[in-house]
Amino acid sequence: MRRNKDVSRRAFLCASGAAVAACAVAAASEPEVAAPSAAKLPKWHGFNLLEKFMVHQNARFVENDFAYMSELGFDFVRLPMDYRCWTDPNDWTKLREDVLKEIDEAVSFGEKHRIHVCLNFHRAPGFTVAQPPEPKELWSDDEALRVCAMHWARFAERYAGIPNDRLSFNLFNEPTLVSGQVYRRVVACVLEEMRKHDEKRLVICDGRFWGRMPPEELLGLGVAAATRGYDPMPLTHYKAEWVSGSDKYDVPAYPLKEGDTLWNKERLREKMIVPWKALEAKGMGVIVGEFGAYNKTPHPVVLSWMRDVLDLWKEAGWGWSMWNYRGAFGIVNSDRADVTYKDWHGYKLDSLMLTVLKSAM
Repeated sequence: MRRNKDVSRRAFLCASGAAVAACAVAAASEPEVAAPSAAKLPKWHGFNLLEKFMVHQNARFVENDFAYMSELGFDFVRLPMDYRCWTDPNDWTKLREDVLKEIDEAVSFGEKHRIHVCLNFHRAPGFTVAQPPEPKELWSDDEALRVCAMHWARFAERYAGIPNDRLSFNLFNEPTLVSGQVYRRVVACVLEEMRKHDEKRLVICDGRFWGRMPPEELLGLGVAAATRGYDPMPLTHYKAEWVSGSDKYDVPAYPLKEGDTLWNKERLREKMIVPWKALEAKGMGVIVGEFGAYNKTPHPVVLSWMRDVLDLWKEAGWGWSMWNYRGAFGIVNSDRADVTYKDWHGYKLDSLMLTVLKSAM
């Protein structure tokens, strides 16, 4: 999809002679912002939207999500997607135009509501952290790598020309136990195919080991980096059904004692900030692609922990994207038993958590 050519309201007004003065005032009131680059990302703030997170749901994105986020002052969405949503189930090289148009729609929602859209292959051809695993492994199988690169090349061609302040690509979600050498080889191959169609697209790559390790091996490839905000796991994933043993965690407090480790603000700085600031100093921009705490963790504990991580990211000058917006980690319809929700546009809004997020923007 090419950039939406519909004339915006401001452009229309500026086209009329009577509105020239008004447009000059409006333009002067908006500070110039440097274009996003792989070396320096803006301090975007927002959420992950999960409509295409798994093939079994594969829903259209909801425009009101973009509109209401914008209303609250947020400016970023990450769309973690399962490639099977737009792929012929009998041939992973055939892409379904009807589903791709639904992704086009989300990109256009972002432009309409001034929300940056980051497209992510949460399940890419050949790799996922979810279940079931892919039948062929991206890191070692030539066919999987070829098909994955082809998918990203199609996306690059489709969205070529949309400015980087409106759209970015996040290649993979949380590469796990793969070597830096192999990770670099795969990323370089995908970039080579993408850049045949769009040399300038902003690309973000997650760190290895579930987003926790700064990807220094990708220096020189012209990509930015994404980290995570899920430490300590016994706090953020308390009783998370998909995490083995989480039902046996003690009820978390914050600061949290885990063995001999005390997870407090200084420990979080040491583990989550210092190594990534070192990467940033070498020329890679940084964003927190996901963070949050599951709805079984006591709400006061979540808010205390969240204040510290958000303060650290604000101090570091990094943007962030909460997992998720609507759902068990989010600010809307999170089904926490210990929260008094505010009715907001027909949703249940966690106003206390929203206040904490807004204080860090």
